[in-house]
Parts: sequence; C-alpha cells; structure tokens
Amino acid sequence: MTDYRAVRGMVDILPQDTPRWQYIEKTLAAVLGSYGYSEIRLPIIESTGLFARSIGEVTDIVEKEMYSFEDRNGDGLTLRPEGTAGCVRAAVQHNLISTPQKLWYMGPMFRYERPQKGRQRQFHQVGVEAFGVGTPDLDVELLLLGRAMWRALGVGDLLTLELNSIGSPEARAQYKEGLVAYLEGHKTALDEDSQRRLTTNPLRILDSKNPETQALLAEAPELHAYLDDASREDFQQLCELLEAAGLEYRVNQRLVRGLDYYNKSVFEWTTTALGAQGTVCGGGRYDGMVGQFGGRDTPGAGFAIGLERLALLVESLGNGGEQSSDLYVVVADESAQKHALSRIETLREHKPAWTIQMHLGGGSFKSQFKRADKSGAAFALVYGETEVSNNEVTVKPLRSGGEQVIVADNQLVTYLSQRLSQD
Repeated sequence: MTDYRAVRGMVDILPQDTPRWQYIEKTLAAVLGSYGYSEIRLPIIESTGLFARSIGEVTDIVEKEMYSFEDRNGDGLTLRPEGTAGCVRAAVQHNLISTPQKLWYMGPMFRYERPQKGRQRQFHQVGVEAFGVGTPDLDVELLLLGRAMWRALGVGDLLTLELNSIGSPEARAQYKEGLVAYLEGHKTALDEDSQRRLTTNPLRILDSKNPETQALLAEAPELHAYLDDASREDFQQLCELLEAAGLEYRVNQRLVRGLDYYNKSVFEWTTTALGAQGTVCGGGRYDGMVGQFGGRDTPGAGFAIGLERLALLVESLGNGGEQSSDLYVVVADESAQKHALSRIETLREHKPAWTIQMHLGGGSFKSQFKRADKSGAAFALVYGETEVSNNEVTVKPLRSGGEQVIVADNQLVTYLSQRLSQD
C-alpha cells in the first residue's frame, strides 16, 4: 500500500472534531452579525508583493515563513500567511471604503513554522476588519465584540485582554532608536535570535521568550515615553471607554505585534490554559494601510482569531463537541425501507432542523439498534411488516427509558415535536 500522509503541519480535521469547529464557526458568525459585520470571501492566493509591502520585508513571516512560488507566467504568488492584506486589497479594488465598512472572513492561512500544539503550517482564522472610523470607539467595539464571542462560547473566564499603544510611525521610529541604543550595550547577553533582530526588526525583541533577554528588557526604555500626543490621548480615551463598558484589561508595553502595518492601539487576548501558545486573538489599528495600497487615506482596525487554539479552549471545557441524531430509522427489510424512504423525506421537509439518520446496508434488528444507540439518537423509528400495512411507525425511546408507542404516519410530526422538545 502506498504510504501517502498529510503534509507536515497540515492537519486533517476529523469527523469527531468537526462538530466543535462548526459550533465555533456558527457561534462567531452569529455574534458578528449581531454587531453589524458582513462576511467577505477572499482568495487564498495573492501576489507575493502584497504581503512584502504590508507585513514588512524584514519580518519573520516574509523572510522565512511564506509559501511562495511563480506561476506559468512568472508572476510571484503566495499562499496567504494572514488575512488583513487581502481584505484591504479587496476593499480598495472594489471601492468598498467609499463608506465605512465592517467586514469579516474565515478560512485557512499558511506559514512555514515548526508544527506544535495550537500552531500548524496550515491554520485557520476568523478575521475582522473595519474601515472608515479613526476614533477609539471603533477599537472599543472590536474589543467588546471579542468579549461577546468568548462569552457566547463559554470561554470568557479563560481569556485576558492585553493592551498597548505603539504610537505613530514617527514616534515608533524614535523609540526604536532608543531601544537599539540600549540593547547595543548588552548585545552579547542577547539570545541569538534577538541579536539578528537588532539590525532587522528590533521591536520584535520585546516579544522574546528567552528569560535572559526578558531580564535585560526590564531596564529598557519604555515605549509610552516616546508616544506622540495624539496617540497618548487616543489610548487614554480607549482605556476610559473600556472601563465604562466594564471590560477588564492589562496594559503591556512590550506588546507590539509582529506586523509592520500596525499603529496606535494593539491588543491580544491571551490564555494560560494552552501552555506556550497563549495568544488566541490579536489585532490593532492600521490607519496607513489603505493609502499604501492605492486607496484614499482611510483609517482601519481589526483582529484575527486562531481557530485551532480557540477549538482547544472550547474542548477543554467539554463544549460544542456533541454529534448525535434526533432520530434513527430502523427497517425490517427492503420492502419496509422502500415504504419508509418517502415518509422520512417528508419528515425532513417539515423539520429541517432535526437530524435523522436512515439505517443503510441492511442487517438484523439487533445490529440496527446497536447502530441506533451508538448514534446518540433520542428515538428510533421502526418500520416492520405491521407498520407498513397500517401506515404507522413504532417510536422507541433510546435515552429516556420510556415505553415505545405506535404512531400513525399523519400524526408523527406532531408527536415527535412534543417528545423532542421534552427530551
């Protein structure tokens, strides 16, 4: 047998797990809709230059992690490593930002990283992007939207909001100079990765997980000392609005995010329940990005949720993983199956929300009831010779332990509607 396996870091989501994913996706979509956000569906492949220009040519993503290739015309293409650049490209291309827009999307992203729990080379995100509002009340809505999502999924107690302002590009450039001057004096004490970043992307050193580097950073200049007045005022207003809304947060001046397009407020929702992969959601403001892509200057802000990590959180609470049927149809023979087919399809038409499994492949009543019980169904609908002759069905409870009853075909919808609502 040929031993084909999934590509390393690209994981199959199996049938026992997809109900949890569907539950999460459906819940998030419902919350987003309730806040007035509309879905946009974007290509998985974009021009390589789109990401180099927006994310930053010296970021780890562009330098080491993108899946890039040339097509037959010699054009450079890349499997999207994140969603914001493509969403901004679409908004500019289709002139969506002539009025304020609130958008969301869902799908796979690709980065060449070392696979581990909660971090894969093909991973999935829900992204949220809003354009046309430059005031902190948009940032607040995005954060309240996040809280509403976590509450809807039952994981609100497991997530903490970390918040920072990285200021204007000019203020950040001044801070970068101060940080580099400080770290140059301690260069030999930095870990190897931080020494490389010192000349390429020094702000990323603030995210280092190396204990010795983190100890050095305790005496480093503070970012907020370099903030411009507008960023400082916006951040103060943002904090005041969050406090008015009762949303708890922690200011983390080392939080900078890994992408060049951010300015002013940035944030992450983190957890201690997943070990090293503690960031479940991250985002911030990117006011210059639309203009960079050829559109008129338009403020923007957004965030992305890592669905693999969110699924692990939901799983840790035992939520959203149930896959069962309401009804399981058992038939005595081929004649009974023919009789039942049209009746079951009629039942599905009347009650499309019900899950109804028809037994396939024949077998004895005993083997069929074993399958029915394993399905998790509340009731078995049994069609035998007598039921076929009398245009009726035997309804047998599989969970409640009650007595089975015989129900006329024309009364089945009414009877099951009452019983399923009780059970």
